[in-house]
Amino acid sequence: MTQNVFVDRATRPTPELVAKSLKARGKYWDEFRRHVPRPVVEEWRYYGRTLGWSLKLIAGKRNLCFLTACDGYFTAGFVLSDRAVLAARRSALPPDLIRQLASAKKYVEGRGIRIEVRSRRALEHARLLLDIKRAS
Repeated sequence: MTQNVFVDRATRPTPELVAKSLKARGKYWDEFRRHVPRPVVEEWRYYGRTLGWSLKLIAGKRNLCFLTACDGYFTAGFVLSDRAVLAARRSALPPDLIRQLASAKKYVEGRGIRIEVRSRRALEHARLLLDIKRAS
């Protein structure tokens, strides 16, 4: 399970605290954020003691994704519509991620998937999901 390092409501994440928690993988966080289409609103939201703080990325009225800083890595969470799930199935995503997405519980908003970004490969998967989300 993901271990968000920012679970204390009183400790609002700052760029310095995020960089410190991500360590060497902070470059992936920065690269992912640069990949997000502009204009984008970046909004830190607190989701309770269990989930803590996440950075919500919004383009217009659309939620693009949620970034959560963990100890030495981060997660990128997406909620994809049926159309986006179909596009993901046709994409270059690895079969295990497609299975994870297809088996995710379906809500009104769509199906959720979270990727732990610990490597360049995982970063590329997160970017691809972002592109799929934007296109759908």
